Amino acid sequence: MVEQIMNSLVKWVLILFGLVSILLNIVLVGIYSGRVRRCSVQRVRVLKGVENVFQIKDMEFVNVSLPWMPDQHAMVPQLLEKQLQTEQEAALRYDTKTPRYLHIASKKTNRWGHQRSYKLQVFSFAGDHLPESQAEERSMSWARYKVAITKHKDSEQTSSSLYNQNDIWTPAVDFSKYIEDNESIEDQDLVAWVTTGFLHIPHAEDIPNTVTVGNGGGVILRPHNYFDEDPSISSTDSVYFNPGAEDSCENNRMACLAHETCSPTLETFTYHGFDGVMKFEDWK
Repeated sequence: MVEQIMNSLVKWVLILFGLVSILLNIVLVGIYSGRVRRCSVQRVRVLKGVENVFQIKDMEFVNVSLPWMPDQHAMVPQLLEKQLQTEQEAALRYDTKTPRYLHIASKKTNRWGHQRSYKLQVFSFAGDHLPESQAEERSMSWARYKVAITKHKDSEQTSSSLYNQNDIWTPAVDFSKYIEDNESIEDQDLVAWVTTGFLHIPHAEDIPNTVTVGNGGGVILRPHNYFDEDPSISSTDSVYFNPGAEDSCENNRMACLAHETCSPTLETFTYHGFDGVMKFEDWK
């Protein structure tokens, strides 16, 4: 333990003093700023019921023969669908290609016979994770995965712990343990652990305030066959337009701004020089 602590201290000393010119950017006179890999993990539970599955979908090109010319071939896109069965299979690492469609689906179907599901749409530019060969990595093992699906357990409520910082070599919560038992995720109450982040290289425009636009990551939960149609159809303030009725005040109030606005009536602007203003000579 003492040796691990000393090795870590040496690493930080090298970073802070020996590698300043490499790892730090000058952003203002006398001010240096380190490069930051910002990450966060969200714990997501969706759908009604406890019998859900995790599906991935993507597209690839396959070489097929043409029906009208069997001796000729062409590359055509084909939809690939797969239902993942175990936690290790559903632990999608950052250093691997991630399918573009990630679905947590229910056994229940919508009106058209499709499984009701929600799509996890992830926006993240976190980049490489700390190598697993480093002992400190265990305290942040959740960052290995872009998305990880586990079976819900009352004992697995968080991906990390405040107390991990007290002993990062034997952390109080090691997220990788959630994956190691490799339980089945078919027809289970599922939890999605989504890691998002970005690499922030400080620059002059970060002073005095760090730019927020474009610096971020997140996940969107999008219904996929969860409803029978666009749910906004049932919105109470929806507006229906008939062809040719775009300029109708009855359907489109914004088409009749003259009737919808109440601007004040102002007199015509006139200018009379400095009339009524005290002159300098009057001060005497």
